[in-house]
Amino acid sequence: MNIASLVEVKPNPNIPALTSGDTVRVSTKIVEGDKERTQVFQGVIIRVRHRGPSSSFTVRRVSYGVGVERTFLLNSPSLERVEVLRRGKKRRAKLYYLRGLSARNSRLKERRLTAQELEREQEEAQKLKEPKELDQEHEPELELKEEPKPKLEEEKKE
Repeated sequence: MNIASLVEVKPNPNIPALTSGDTVRVSTKIVEGDKERTQVFQGVIIRVRHRGPSSSFTVRRVSYGVGVERTFLLNSPSLERVEVLRRGKKRRAKLYYLRGLSARNSRLKERRLTAQELEREQEEAQKLKEPKELDQEHEPELELKEEPKPKLEEEKKE
């Protein structure tokens, strides 16, 4: 029996296309007691696993000389958003060899995007921003429509 047939997975719209070698900033919801806060983890993706509902990616960073790796589930509701800061140039699918290198040596060269790839990424970024912008645009329009009406009434009285 397949778990995908039992559980319907909703893809998170705040996650762009990820590949190993990308430098990302991952924002997650952390619950401590009755309080909820956002925690940010920034590093290089060393592994991406596409396994349907259990898809995940692993991010590595070096903090105070100690390598820290954290694995995130792509379909997790606790994952707020993922920002791609840089696209890394690499020739491997899994970058486990970065574990043995120092922080300075483990830096990857930045991959130059073609015009088509750049356009595609900009379209994806706009799609992520559109729902937020639409909500913000409608609220000020209502306020602007309400303000001119009293001014017209005042001019008629004079």
